[in-house]
Amino acid sequence: MKLSQEEKTKLRTWVEIDRDAVKANYKTFKNIVGDRILMAVVKSNAYGCGLVLFSKELVKNGVNFFGVDSFDEALELRDAGIKVKILVLGYVSPLYYKEAIQKDISLTISNFTTLEALRKIKINKKLNIHIKVDTGLGRQGFFIKDIKKVLKILKSVQKNVQVEGLYSHLAMGEDLSKEAREYTEHQVNELNTWYEEFIKEKYKPLKHICASAATMFYLEYHFDMVRVGIGMYGLWSSKETKFAMEKKYPLYPVLSWKAIITEVKIFPKGISIGYDLTEKLKRNSKLAIIAVGYWHGYPRVLSRKGTFNVQGKKVKIIGSVCMDMIVLDVTGLPVKVGSEVAIIGGDYGHYAEVDVMAQDSDTINYEINTRINPIIKRFYRINPLIKRFLK
Repeated sequence: MKLSQEEKTKLRTWVEIDRDAVKANYKTFKNIVGDRILMAVVKSNAYGCGLVLFSKELVKNGVNFFGVDSFDEALELRDAGIKVKILVLGYVSPLYYKEAIQKDISLTISNFTTLEALRKIKINKKLNIHIKVDTGLGRQGFFIKDIKKVLKILKSVQKNVQVEGLYSHLAMGEDLSKEAREYTEHQVNELNTWYEEFIKEKYKPLKHICASAATMFYLEYHFDMVRVGIGMYGLWSSKETKFAMEKKYPLYPVLSWKAIITEVKIFPKGISIGYDLTEKLKRNSKLAIIAVGYWHGYPRVLSRKGTFNVQGKKVKIIGSVCMDMIVLDVTGLPVKVGSEVAIIGGDYGHYAEVDVMAQDSDTINYEINTRINPIIKRFYRINPLIKRFLK
């Protein structure tokens, strides 16, 4: 949908998701993986894009397996009428196991506490589980020394559970250096060892280890399924991945974050602006205020250096990022109250990139997108002005 000026004025700030970009990114990864299962990871409010809306958009394009972080996220998708497979990647309390069975939600089992809790399930249907193994990331998962014990417990609870999957996560999957490739190979070999033992015990789990970058780098490690997160949103997981793959596999950012100017003021040279008189104006200046701040998810560390897209031109922050307001230098631009500002994205001219925001904030693009306040309205549209998305 296209927002009217009245709607923009009411909202003050909003997020737009480009449907064509979503479709293009999904198509790119689907072409890479072929007939393997493509899990779309939509955790953390779909990386800032809106969990339910983004997931519904992907279902339209053909996605039939989602990865989420929490059981609450899985329930939100089910309550929204989404019926495709869902795997909860994070910890889920055994108190939810019965409901997981009833709602057909698959759970990750990654430690002996949750594995032993499977004995207590009392329902005439089986819980679908994915066993997660720690092959070298040092996070969730069983160690390789645990294989026999894990299999023994699984045998004792087989009337209660279906081992749907077996997976791990790469520590250096975004790196193509010799050291990284060797470490990745080590992790894959460990996962394969687990898999061979499961096969011996007559289990046939879906084996998966690749996330976005590894899906591009390691075609031979796609196995039964890949898990694509950041790439589905048109962003690169690392500079190295982008440099190596952007020509072969173009990705298109799906998210734009916008606001309207709520006040315009003229100040003389030499006036200081903001709390503690943060910044002194070096020229006669036209300043604009937008109703966005660190509460909305804009990093405070970008005070005095963040840049925005206003009428296709790059403008910068004056003074500090406040809780609910930011002051911009719009000197020389014919803006007024109600004029549009792109915090991320933009329709033409200067493009406010999330990667630049991340670099200037000394963080990663994942954090910038996922920190956009979830109560900000998300709108899905096709933006005809963004020619760079679909060629």
